Amino acid sequence: MRRRISALAVTAAVAGGVLFAALPAQAATTAAGRPSVAAGGGISVNIDELRQQSADLKAKANRLDHEGEHEAAKRARAQANALDKRIQAYLDAEENMS
Repeated sequence: MRRRISALAVTAAVAGGVLFAALPAQAATTAAGRPSVAAGGGISVNIDELRQQSADLKAKANRLDHEGEHEAAKRARAQANALDKRIQAYLDAEENMS
């Protein structure tokens, strides 16, 4: 039993060492292979379109709630709230850039 445990420990250590040695090399080639987003320029987002999608989801949630589909309405509201948070994050980022 002790031989099995020590053999497993050695195998795990060797495998971990191989993974540890390989990760930094992969990260370096990935970073050097393509430019970062910040260096490539800004990202454009259509805030009005996102607001429309959020309003549509809220209207859908109200309709589903009226029809008795409370779980589906809850999911639609959660999606609308996520969109609202994303919109606010974009607006905050835009303010901080200037």
